[in-house]
Amino acid sequence: MVGSTYEGMIAETVTITGHQDDAIEAYFARPLGIVNVPGVVVLHHMPGWDEWSKEVVRKFAYHGYAALCPHLYSRYGPGRWDDVAAAGRAAGGMPDAQVMGDAQGAVDYLRRLPYANGKVGIIGFCSGGRQAYMAACTLQNLDAAVDCWGGRVVAKPEELNERQPRAVIDMTPDMACPLLGIFGNDDRNPDAEQVNQIEAELKKHGKNYEFHRYAGAGHGFFNTAGVNYRPEQAVDGWKQVFAFYERYFKSDR
Repeated sequence: MVGSTYEGMIAETVTITGHQDDAIEAYFARPLGIVNVPGVVVLHHMPGWDEWSKEVVRKFAYHGYAALCPHLYSRYGPGRWDDVAAAGRAAGGMPDAQVMGDAQGAVDYLRRLPYANGKVGIIGFCSGGRQAYMAACTLQNLDAAVDCWGGRVVAKPEELNERQPRAVIDMTPDMACPLLGIFGNDDRNPDAEQVNQIEAELKKHGKNYEFHRYAGAGHGFFNTAGVNYRPEQAVDGWKQVFAFYERYFKSDR
């Protein structure tokens, strides 16, 4: 049951079918011994498919979710996650269409699990936050989305390119699931004005959303391995994430 905690879990690397039927790696964790389990796709941050991203997956399993983090730089492997990520960033980052294909593959994987309750959401951090916002506007049948400090949702024309051809904020009219936003007021990407602009666009189109903004926090303040980690703000932020999912992931909804 969502809202409970589970000491027993299984965590492993699996292979899923991503964009254009590519086989990619993903890190998967689930609680043991329960059914009617909701799913969460975790989109890792720009630094890559690192230890902290996998800790997030296990955190969701501890709280009663089946969680899956696709390795978005997987096509640049094999190799150490940081070397693979560096190669992906050097190539200009992952194309939006490819990331959405990989994310859809992760959603489909979670929905097919025999113990799933059919509810699947998405959460992303940093570049993954931007991608989670995009997923809320483009993927099929998501039940909820969480954007944690997603940079470049608001983009200037000169920041767009062949791999990221459209400003994500312009996709807002197509958002089809509730959105939670988690932001630090000291962040520069997105800064407070950009968050204001995103919120105004969500209001304009009558979307179901809630934003939480934290004083004294900058970019990546959930990341226990990072210099910007802020424990007090992170604890409250995680409470907001789980309360948000609790509302939309109950098996009887």
